[in-house]
Amino acid sequence: MKDPLNKQSTFPSHQSARWAQRTGQAFLLMLVGAGLATAGTGALQAMQPRFEVQQSETEQPAAAPAITAAPASPAALGTSSFVAAIVQEAGQAVVRIDASRTVTSQVPDALQNNPFFREFFGDLPESRERVEQGVGSGFIVSEDGTIFTNAHVVEGSDTVQVTLKDGRTVDGRVVGTDPLTDVAVIDIDADNLPTVALSDSNQLQPGEWAIAIGNPLGLDNTVTVGIVSATGRTSGQIGVADKRVDFIQTDAAINPGNSGGPLLNERGEVIGMNTAIIQNAQGIGFAIPINAVDRIANQLVTTGRVEHPYLGTRMVELNEQTKAALNEDTNFNIDADEGVVIVDVVGNSPAAKAGLQPGDVLISVDGESITAAADVQQKVEETAIGTDLTLQVSRDGSLQAIAVQPEAIPTESL
Repeated sequence: MKDPLNKQSTFPSHQSARWAQRTGQAFLLMLVGAGLATAGTGALQAMQPRFEVQQSETEQPAAAPAITAAPASPAALGTSSFVAAIVQEAGQAVVRIDASRTVTSQVPDALQNNPFFREFFGDLPESRERVEQGVGSGFIVSEDGTIFTNAHVVEGSDTVQVTLKDGRTVDGRVVGTDPLTDVAVIDIDADNLPTVALSDSNQLQPGEWAIAIGNPLGLDNTVTVGIVSATGRTSGQIGVADKRVDFIQTDAAINPGNSGGPLLNERGEVIGMNTAIIQNAQGIGFAIPINAVDRIANQLVTTGRVEHPYLGTRMVELNEQTKAALNEDTNFNIDADEGVVIVDVVGNSPAAKAGLQPGDVLISVDGESITAAADVQQKVEETAIGTDLTLQVSRDGSLQAIAVQPEAIPTESL
């Protein structure tokens, strides 16, 4: 079985900027920032102040004081230079994915039995087939051909063609897809392929550089640059409530065809998988954090599928307005001022089996305080199926500890 977890980066480290020292002269390097909206090029400008030193013929010049500068970020070397270096190195592992699927549609009985259509077109078939084609991106994570991409790029496909940066086109095999997180793994029969290193997206901070490489609108090997605008965007916030994953928000341009391609940091490491854009939005794109992609991909490689744990509840975040509305419109008796209110429990679900009830207010999960429904979802997602999860709930003003064992989401609900 191939190991997609080769996280060792071969990307060369950048040299730090240094203060130049000259006898009788000092050079001050000043970074001139580039505008983010245009991904312009930064520049270094040298300022050379003039001064005179008077000394006697016998006086020896004093040794210049040592100046130690903090290592500069790659951006300090010039935007174009560090981006070009990353594209040259990591871009070799970015691929184009062409997927095709055959779709069968039924011809309505009204047309089949309509004398007018039958006179001109003869007997119509009961069904018609058409081939749909789509283009996406992906990135290679192992030298023997393991590729990460989006599930929606290859889901339901009959054939998958992978085009490498060197121009070769090879057949791809879909190892597995997970629609709930939009992650898929493809395998190609090749060796000694270029790979890209994976970062730790848990350490990602807003304001860091973000570089997207992919094939937007079929334009191969397109590079866009921006920053990480935000982290932890929920699926509900960006209008894809059926997904069970948080997102990285970026202003690096992401368009259809970028799906499945990498979002990279200033070291050329993958921080996320580009996946979604908000309709009618300007300059807002989203990527799945690479830690989540890696976790899901490993399950796909190991078992070919992913089992997502669930509780079986509908929840609302508690605040003054929701508290007043729920107490007025339901028979709930909510005393807590913060937490997450359970408003519905699915029958025969893990939550129902554990005794959770509508009106319960979740205060903490495994000892960690919660104030948002997304916090509960994340804790559940991180819990192994069948493992006890301890919930502290407020019910009718009293605190109770309830142990619940998450189960796999039923297949019919996917």
